[in-house]
Amino acid sequence: MLSNVIFLNSMRFVLLVLAQVLIFNHLNFFGTINPFVYVLFFYWYPIKDNNAVLLLIAFALGITIDVFSDSMALHTLTCVTLAYFRPFIMRFCFGVNFDFQNFTFKNATTIQRLTFLLLLILMQNLVFFTFEILSFSHIVLILKKILFTTLTTFLICSLLSVLFAKNQV
Repeated sequence: MLSNVIFLNSMRFVLLVLAQVLIFNHLNFFGTINPFVYVLFFYWYPIKDNNAVLLLIAFALGITIDVFSDSMALHTLTCVTLAYFRPFIMRFCFGVNFDFQNFTFKNATTIQRLTFLLLLILMQNLVFFTFEILSFSHIVLILKKILFTTLTTFLICSLLSVLFAKNQV
């Protein structure tokens, strides 16, 4: 069973990197909105897996996207930040249930799962655009990019997560 989880996470890693680099990096809605679908990796990553392993995988995910996107380690910074704060976001979204050993994503409500996804995307865009522009004199531009990219990414990631969700009965 462990090899199935490793294989599934490896396939998600490769497919999300390919989707981001080959498709979504070339989609520029209204000239500035570029969705970041690789955030789904942190959404789909197993709940109770080792956080140190997640940090290493996040570094590899970020550096791989940076190499192909020529984005000066912004994606690496973002991915490692998401991996570090993911347990805190999960505890915020899922509450006390998250601490129980038998907690699964299926036990969570749709609102909790969407809130978790939205917070991951919001944090990713906040870190990415703040460090990309790195000027508080352009705070309106930063906020505009964060807002519109978050909404676009959330819509696309929600659709992808529904499309690739396991059948839940």
